[in-house]
Amino acid sequence: MSCGEPHETDCSEVLDHLYEFLDSEMPDVDRDKFQHHFEECSPCLEKYGLEQAVKKLVKRCCGHDDVPADLRAKVMGRLELIRSGQTVPEHDVTATAQEN
Repeated sequence: MSCGEPHETDCSEVLDHLYEFLDSEMPDVDRDKFQHHFEECSPCLEKYGLEQAVKKLVKRCCGHDDVPADLRAKVMGRLELIRSGQTVPEHDVTATAQEN
């Protein structure tokens, strides 16, 4: 997709990395370039708005599932082991949760 106008950042690049922008998973300098692109390119801004609305809808409809407390505790414990540099058990954390 392209609006046919020349831009500093090409429409295809913006659309290829749209979810990185939406999820704030890109460096600030790239976010600034994309924000500038949206300000001057209405087709990309429209696509951005649509994808943003879809993400909000999915979050609202699917984002309320509670994680079982025992699974949460196991995952958090495993993360703490990894962060501290300790040896992590080889068994699968999710296997125990699925047995319950």
